[in-house]
Amino acid sequence: MNKPIRTVSIFCMFLFLALMANVTYLQFWRSEDLNTDPRNARVAAAAFSRERGLILVGEDAIARSEPVDDRYKYLRVYPQKQLYAPITGYLQLGSQTGLERSQNKVLSGEDPRLFVNRLVDLLKGDTNQGGNVSLTLDPRAQRAAFTSLRDTVGPEGEGAVVAIQPKTGRILAMVSFPSYDPNELASHDREVRERAYERLDGSEHQPLLNRAIQTRLFPGSTFKVVTAAAAIEEGVYDQDDQVPSGATWQAPGTTGEQNVIDNEGRTGCSPERISFATAMEDSCNTAFAKMAVEVGPEKLRETAEAFGFNSDYLLDLGPQARSVFPEDVVDVIDGEEQEPRELNGAETARSGFGQFSVQATPLQMAMVASAIANRGALMRPYLVDQVQTASFDVLETTEPEKLRDAISPQTAAQLTDLLVSTVDNGTASPAAIDGVSVAGKTGTAQRGIEGKAPYGWFISFAPAQNAEVAVAVMIQEAPGKQIAGGQLGGPIAKAVMEAVLQ
Repeated sequence: MNKPIRTVSIFCMFLFLALMANVTYLQFWRSEDLNTDPRNARVAAAAFSRERGLILVGEDAIARSEPVDDRYKYLRVYPQKQLYAPITGYLQLGSQTGLERSQNKVLSGEDPRLFVNRLVDLLKGDTNQGGNVSLTLDPRAQRAAFTSLRDTVGPEGEGAVVAIQPKTGRILAMVSFPSYDPNELASHDREVRERAYERLDGSEHQPLLNRAIQTRLFPGSTFKVVTAAAAIEEGVYDQDDQVPSGATWQAPGTTGEQNVIDNEGRTGCSPERISFATAMEDSCNTAFAKMAVEVGPEKLRETAEAFGFNSDYLLDLGPQARSVFPEDVVDVIDGEEQEPRELNGAETARSGFGQFSVQATPLQMAMVASAIANRGALMRPYLVDQVQTASFDVLETTEPEKLRDAISPQTAAQLTDLLVSTVDNGTASPAAIDGVSVAGKTGTAQRGIEGKAPYGWFISFAPAQNAEVAVAVMIQEAPGKQIAGGQLGGPIAKAVMEAVLQ
């Protein structure tokens, strides 16, 4: 062989080796990345054309795939439309939201737990079917929450409801309003799909937002439960004590009327000392502001974090907004950020009744109520009860998981008594149920924006001594109505609790 031919042969051999190395790299090392790359239209189209598993509430499918006569073979259908949309999300070519996204591997049949089923389908020559996801939701509680919230806030209103089973962390209801029809977004007709998305995404009411886990607002007076927990846990007060109050209180280290804390006309709060029960029943801002300062910002933050603030905890649905109790404050002077500092007295005082920089999601406040109801034990909230095969064989059942003891059983018992008294004798009376002991707390949080109505909150649980359900209601907008946590949120919480207890 002459030199030119030998040179060309060696060059071709190196090209062949490089080609083989590249193929090996792509097939074995990069295959997972390429298969999951959203730009891979072939993989996306193949997955979109597959019969996905069911999303189940009880025996009813709230998301299913139906055969259609087009190139994609199956259409994702959501029979309950708005009722479950913020939870299920929707399926589109190459993208998903809600549970369709977080549980995509199960629903598409790609989850390792479905390997045997995929192998059987392959040997039989059948198309790979996805697995089912069965949820913890109680259909009666879900419908009661949606209907009562919608009827309360009206068609232009906004709000959310979350209900939890305290002993397990099972989410029994999760409602966000306004909602949307996911069938429009799952349509195979591109024009229908794009028009629907543009309308929903451009709405000032943000119907695509799951307010139950993605919206955090000032929790207002519902946070007084956390302040009370910190005071009792630290031995500052117990439920039978007299606590400082007063008609008004100048926030520590401040001057001027804008820094005066008052009780918004609740005269029962006016004496300089009142019972702890009265402070909770009448939701006295001055009492809990003073209590927060006595406890101190560090202990107040520790208690809030024990209940779940400043952390993530929902694993099977996202994205989740993190509820916040401020760790420190960064002042800006002449346009320059200063060194972080601890909350001062005035900031701690306002944090004590759920203002300043304290913000919470409805799920977070439902967890606060749930932990108190469960003798202080905070359970991880979860939505997915079971993972099943397409033939409904159970592959995995979620086991309840205790996150931590947020407070002691003794503190929880004292708080329960105070919250029962608040329903029986105080501002939370709209949640009272005949023949059932109910614990509850109202909240009305100022936005800090001139002329804007406050946010309304309500948390509760029942039966108080052996709770089966804990509820949080958040009213963000209710045009034409005076927003007050007890007046608007109490009846919604009552309807949800009755649906679970019946």
